[in-house]
Amino acid sequence: MQDSQQTKLPKHVAIIMDGNGRWAQSQGFGRLIGHRQGGKVAKNIITAVAKSDVKYLTLYAFSSENWNRSADEVNGLMSLLHSYIKKEKDELMKARIRVKVIGNISKLPVGIREDVANIIECSKDNDGMTLVIALSYGSRDEIVSAVKEILFLYKTGSISEKNIDEGSFGDYLYTAGIPDPDLLIRTGGELRISNFLLWQCAYTEFYFTDTKWPDFTERDLKLAFEEFEKRKRRYGR
Repeated sequence: MQDSQQTKLPKHVAIIMDGNGRWAQSQGFGRLIGHRQGGKVAKNIITAVAKSDVKYLTLYAFSSENWNRSADEVNGLMSLLHSYIKKEKDELMKARIRVKVIGNISKLPVGIREDVANIIECSKDNDGMTLVIALSYGSRDEIVSAVKEILFLYKTGSISEKNIDEGSFGDYLYTAGIPDPDLLIRTGGELRISNFLLWQCAYTEFYFTDTKWPDFTERDLKLAFEEFEKRKRRYGR
């Protein structure tokens, strides 16, 4: 990101890292090879973004719908995630990156939950970029969970109707305290956001690319930032 001084960068970038499986299959590999390559790309992009003026990077690593994939693929993804956290922890700490995780963490294997809790605790005082990892995440589930919590608090008298508005609603989402994304990038050629940050992306700029995630480079990221710079954000005005 050497040209960051000339480019008006988003403060929060969210990425749907799509195309790992199709990339692998197109080359005659098993889908897990694609996910492994995708992990390497994620490391490169995290490093590049951390060196820029972007303050938040959210990666859609594993959706709530991904649990419906084959047991072999799900187990392989969990293994890759475990290995990634163990391997990259020192580098994340060295770069002063703070890690947050959003999603229904209770569904993750115990070992992964321990990995997640450990990296969150160890990095909580870091003052660099915040890396948000969406694991077992589904935006509809997130919104429903928020509504249930608000209803419970309302019934117990902890909050009143006048305390519930757009601003306060965000406090009950997984992303509480995290600003909404300015830019959402989706790789792999699909033109949808797949149950990702539905509430938070109300005024987010979308950037879709046919490039599959294992082929995504820092140059591709720069192109997305350049396109973002051209956008005029009116917020309904």
